[in-house]
Amino acid sequence: MSTFKRLSKIFQSCMEIPFDDSSKIVLISDCHRGDGSWVDDFSHNQNIYYSAVKQYYNNGFTYIDLGDSDELWKNKKFTDISNIYTDTFRLLHDFYKEGRYYMLFGNHDIVKKYPAFVKKNLQRYYNSHTDNYEPLFENIKVHEGLILRQKESQTKIFLVHGHQGDLLSDMLWRLGRFLTRYVWRRLEFFGHKDPTSAAKNYQERRKVERKILEWVSANRQIVIAGHTHRPTCPPEEALPYFNVGSCVHPNCITCIEIVNSEITLIKWDIKTREDRTVYVDREPIAIPRKI
Repeated sequence: MSTFKRLSKIFQSCMEIPFDDSSKIVLISDCHRGDGSWVDDFSHNQNIYYSAVKQYYNNGFTYIDLGDSDELWKNKKFTDISNIYTDTFRLLHDFYKEGRYYMLFGNHDIVKKYPAFVKKNLQRYYNSHTDNYEPLFENIKVHEGLILRQKESQTKIFLVHGHQGDLLSDMLWRLGRFLTRYVWRRLEFFGHKDPTSAAKNYQERRKVERKILEWVSANRQIVIAGHTHRPTCPPEEALPYFNVGSCVHPNCITCIEIVNSEITLIKWDIKTREDRTVYVDREPIAIPRKI
């Protein structure tokens, strides 16, 4: 099935979440949390991520995960990931228990679409600090897409990971997982990049974005996606295709905030003060776009 048809099918069937000018929402995608090994792309940004997400929690934001939060192509077991990032999962659990957390699946964690996987892995996690199993996302529903609907204007924002319709990422994802896990994971050690990845292959990235833009243009519909890792916030006159970016950039993470019914692209990174102390800084990197 083509990307156009896949996106249309998801849009017509996904759940709606109402919001208004008082709502505060953060959209984060492509964390690719791993097992802490040399192929764990998230590990170098874990402190930036935790600091940012903790601030969003303290300030009453709703967290929407746009997929690929856990790297389940390179890693076989979710427990190998949850055991490494105990503090992160405890914080995400706090969001969830307060009704402020929604999860989408991407291609690298596509197994989350299966209820059996969710029941076995996402209901609880092992907390190595307390040596006990603790609740994680009890009875969570993992979505392929969501719609944010502005209460006053009834404007809809379609949220999706963005891999839909891609041959290796969607229809043949098991083959894509096999190649990543057993071929490209090993070749990364020698400096080779995965040519099938939209995040690491410029031509593949442009192809994915072009297909989504065609759907946006035909349906006159705002879309916020991830997958390509390329943060995007278009000007008012351009088609309303936004991309969250990722949490595995070399020196920062990017995300999208929706506050006062405005969409703002944000970068979090580490900076140094004059007294040589370091801190995690939040910086808007595009002009906010009114919904």
